[in-house]
Amino acid sequence: MNHPLSPDTRLYIAGHRGLVGSALWRHFRSRGFTELIGRSSDELDLRDSTATARFFAETRPEVVVCAAALVGGIVANDSKPVDFLSDNLRIQLNLIDSAVSNGVRRLLFLGSSCVYPRDAEQPIVEEALLSGPLEATNQAYAVAKIAGITQITGIRRQLSLPYISAMPTNVFGPGDNFDPAAGHVVPAMIQRFHRALVAGDRSVTCWGSGRPRREFLYADDLADACHFLLDNYDDRVAINVGTGAEVSIEELARIVARIVGYTGEIRWDTSKPDGTPRKRLDTRRLDSLGWHARTSLESGLRNTYEWFLANTDEARVGGATRAGLPAEGDAPTFKGRHG
Repeated sequence: MNHPLSPDTRLYIAGHRGLVGSALWRHFRSRGFTELIGRSSDELDLRDSTATARFFAETRPEVVVCAAALVGGIVANDSKPVDFLSDNLRIQLNLIDSAVSNGVRRLLFLGSSCVYPRDAEQPIVEEALLSGPLEATNQAYAVAKIAGITQITGIRRQLSLPYISAMPTNVFGPGDNFDPAAGHVVPAMIQRFHRALVAGDRSVTCWGSGRPRREFLYADDLADACHFLLDNYDDRVAINVGTGAEVSIEELARIVARIVGYTGEIRWDTSKPDGTPRKRLDTRRLDSLGWHARTSLESGLRNTYEWFLANTDEARVGGATRAGLPAEGDAPTFKGRHG
């Protein structure tokens, strides 16, 4: 498939005020798209099937990107599995069912790299899906995302619609959740080191051992990849989106500390869980289509910290967050977790 979206496409970005959704909104606006559709949580509760169906019938989007989800860091995922499973299943079913019922011609469902087995061979190929046990701390979230991917595959087989899924690696960037206790690893570290710098603390304690290795993707790069996939990808395989590079959590902490300007001691609380030991995606499928991430980890981290400094009063410090759900509609969407 190679049918680029036209600037007048009626494009609905579900979760448009979240981390990924807001990056998608910036991306398409900057490229001249004039018919973008978005709703805040006050306007639309995506867990409500009747409200979601009515919204689709009224707005008639042609293309949909599903970037709405209940998300949180490793502790939130581990402590509230019912919420992460139930809310995300309802969001996905309502979005995708309404899209089918209302003639949406193209849909991109965003999964997560946590759908892969905990001990998958590295780098992780798309075919590793459902090949082994999941990481226990975020199993509920992963199962929900696997259900969404399965629904897209079923729609392609049963209804022959060109809907697709993508599995991004850990995403970070402007608009993330900067709570040091409940946020994803990058924004939580930024907040933690920034507070220590301001307070003059001699040490900062980070969670876990620092040994797990992760791959990080800047949110604006993911938005660019989503546009590229909508224009160029049409396959039942849920395609990986990543950078191909990885760092240990300890290395990440040192980079963040340097960017923030913190020079004190970094300690590790090994009573906190590490999550999956290693998680790097095999991106050869996407590479072969001609897309590559443009933003280096350090550049992305600097951009994110600059955004945080410029938006300190608005930076979210909640726990588990929802994109497109009541009272949480301005929260970051999924990914970027240390789990």
